Amino acid sequence: MAAGTKSVMLALLDTFPLHLHHNNGSPLCQERRFMMLSCIRGGTNNIVRARQKQIAPTVVAALIESEKRDMNTTTITKLTAEVAVRSGNNNNNNKVFASNMKTLVNIFRPTVQPHANKGLVLQLVSTHQLGPNGTEAKLSEEIVLEWPENDVVLGGEGSINTYKVEFCVDSDFGVPGAVAVLNRYHSELFLDSINIQQLNLHFPCKSWVQPVNKIDPHKRIFFFNKVYLPFETPIGLKQVRERELRQMRGDGRGHRKSCDRIYEYDVYNDLGDPDKGYEYERPTLGGQNNPYPTRCRTGRPPTRIDSHAESRPSGSESIYVPRDEELADIKKHALDRAKLIAIARNIVPALLDKMGNEGVLNIHNFIRESRHSHSNLGGTIEELFKFDPPKIFSRGKSHFLEDDEFGRQVLAGLNPLSIERLKVFPPVSKLDPCKSALKEEHIIDHIDGMSIQQALEHKKLFILDYHDIFLPFVDRINALDDRKAYATTTIFFLTKMGTLKPIAIQLALPTMDPNTSSKQVLTPPVDTTTKWLWQLGKAHVCSNDAFVHTYLHHWLRIHATMEPFIIAAHRQLSVMHPIYKLLHPHMRYTLKTNATARETLINAGGILETNFGPGKYSMQITSAAYRDWWQFDQEGLPTDLIRRGLAVPDESQPQGVRLVIEDYPYAADGLLIWSSIEKLVKTYVNHYYKDVDAISSDYELQSWYKEFINLGHPDHKNASWWPKLSTPENLISILTTIIWIVTAQHAVLNFSQYHYGGYVPMRPALMRKLIPKEGDLDYIDFVMDPQRYFESSLPSLSQAAKFMAVTSIGSAHSPEEEYIGDRNDLCFWLEEPKIIDAFKQFSMEIKNIETEIEKRNADKKLRNRCGVGVTPYELLMPWSDQGVTGRGVPNSVTA
Repeated sequence: MAAGTKSVMLALLDTFPLHLHHNNGSPLCQERRFMMLSCIRGGTNNIVRARQKQIAPTVVAALIESEKRDMNTTTITKLTAEVAVRSGNNNNNNKVFASNMKTLVNIFRPTVQPHANKGLVLQLVSTHQLGPNGTEAKLSEEIVLEWPENDVVLGGEGSINTYKVEFCVDSDFGVPGAVAVLNRYHSELFLDSINIQQLNLHFPCKSWVQPVNKIDPHKRIFFFNKVYLPFETPIGLKQVRERELRQMRGDGRGHRKSCDRIYEYDVYNDLGDPDKGYEYERPTLGGQNNPYPTRCRTGRPPTRIDSHAESRPSGSESIYVPRDEELADIKKHALDRAKLIAIARNIVPALLDKMGNEGVLNIHNFIRESRHSHSNLGGTIEELFKFDPPKIFSRGKSHFLEDDEFGRQVLAGLNPLSIERLKVFPPVSKLDPCKSALKEEHIIDHIDGMSIQQALEHKKLFILDYHDIFLPFVDRINALDDRKAYATTTIFFLTKMGTLKPIAIQLALPTMDPNTSSKQVLTPPVDTTTKWLWQLGKAHVCSNDAFVHTYLHHWLRIHATMEPFIIAAHRQLSVMHPIYKLLHPHMRYTLKTNATARETLINAGGILETNFGPGKYSMQITSAAYRDWWQFDQEGLPTDLIRRGLAVPDESQPQGVRLVIEDYPYAADGLLIWSSIEKLVKTYVNHYYKDVDAISSDYELQSWYKEFINLGHPDHKNASWWPKLSTPENLISILTTIIWIVTAQHAVLNFSQYHYGGYVPMRPALMRKLIPKEGDLDYIDFVMDPQRYFESSLPSLSQAAKFMAVTSIGSAHSPEEEYIGDRNDLCFWLEEPKIIDAFKQFSMEIKNIETEIEKRNADKKLRNRCGVGVTPYELLMPWSDQGVTGRGVPNSVTA
């Protein structure tokens, strides 16, 4: 065949659509094209090279060569592909060398040595053909990709080197649907992708592959960029699909190593450290006594003192997560840098605390004048040793939380998830048999001339009710050193301007008699004494609110309850499953984030336990809350708003609900994002599941959901409120709820921490004194110097600085954050334009939401987000720069 004719035929052929599906005609249309290409290109030795990619040296090698060999009349076809790899080796010498070599292109032609004792061993897996035994997948010959082991780090940390390989397959092999990989090197490597470009075959890997001889005896399987429901799986891939899932499940035995990729369940029996002493003992969470979701199993040995408690990590060991759940290097370095800055910012406050010269109100001396976009180790001394100003902080303004700001923050601040509409007055407790101390006389003068009944009927009264959450634990909390708390109930009135004002605070303490409790009620001040009592009352409410925000809404309702859904997804949903593909970006880093929390934050003596009022009882309170009021079916935004009385069903509204408080920034902006998520999920689910039979017959999907309930939430597995998974509508609701929780809901709670909760004089996370009453020994001190008494009730200067540092780290976006609306994996749906269009439409809607939020923040009628001294509400702004910005909605729980 003449060279010119071949070129023309190739050019024409490459314009034909390439079908990877069973639709649009024959299921073997791609195989036919493959054979045509093989025949046309037979005998050529040309190598096609693409332009070098900017991010890394790249060799394009997807040329198909074919030669006919007289071997029992079998035609051997050569497929040339590119393998993109990076190494886990990040030593400094290699980094320096790599920075000078990053522009070099390296081409390595592997030696085909099936029995080589080192190298990366690769085999193609046929999509539609089985091997000689008729049961297992048909495999190509093994090839071995070799390179000097220190060469893979060329290009610097995070760079990818691409190598050319040639696969030899029989003419009847068909379309490759997967690649089997063995790593015979001595160290792990990160396999990014394998591409056969002229067949338009892309095998996304993005996974660490362990050395086969040392660690992992199994071949790793990486599938091509195609989505299959289980019943659609081609015969050649069916067995390897199931085998890959089995390898992820483990057997529930043994100590998990950092190189493992096994997902198993366990109870929270690793928070305490009884070998360290009695004060470090903590109860197991999970089981009848302390119901709780499960976590990722680590298999560490038990402690010496308590055989039911898992020992803490030893030395430099970290809590296990499957290898691919670890943080990327760039995120690790950002965290390390932030920790160093946090340490520096705590040096001076700690020294002053020891000298006893400074109180917490002087924390403003450690806040710089202007805000920086992100922290760094360079710059001036001030930048290193001083904090950025939180958004609620304004130099020259009062240190104290004013009533209007107090009311605004329950709708647009640190914790907008607790406020409820008051339906009965006085409020009724489920725990305390005594009647509330709140009376008509306490609030009647603060409700604009209405009667209480009128105020209730016109939906004007609201409540922040932490009475039942705290009351069972208050005695134990108050027995701790430097910890004092009440079970608080706060009543708010909705003004004509659409803002909330606090009008009464009830403070309850348990007594020796189980049928009684001690209560006092504070109301807005009328003189200097009541002014300071009112400030102390608000500070106690803020302390409880800070705890509920961090431990109940943030940790429990997001981190803890969502971890099992991720474990179940990896164990039961193949990477080829469309629901796995949809959820994949929403699972990133969550298991690692939770493991870090168990290691340093919520453990005995951990950072959060030390900084919040309930101290050692913090996690037990979350267990009680999980037992008494967590329900998955109530976690969707519209349902939650209706449950709390903040919205009513209204089909005339775009989101199906009408807000009771129109200017409720969290809810108003959140409903925009919820609606866009729901629309995307509805299009996606209806594309793959046409009817109820498609849902019920999908055994991977059903196994995922059943395991999420039965193994992920075993203490609630028999609850009647779990949604059924029997229709596409059920699945749409479940997926929308999950995606909402791990994106927008988490963003509101996480990235508000520093700007709305970091300034301790306004928002203390713990209190050290109760409010004095006449006749108490402290009352004389209070009357003599109320500001000093107030300051001594708050955390110390050193505690405040530590808290600011911790919330600053937790509220920061990393440089490689992935935000809602962004997808970098659309290659999986190349032949499904409806799905690609749905993702693009979703991205456009998210951009429009950002514009709408900006518009709302400039609307002077919306006084909870616009006005003099009012912080614009940006927590649900979809995108953000890196650092502590108080905005941005990442795709997953990354902090």
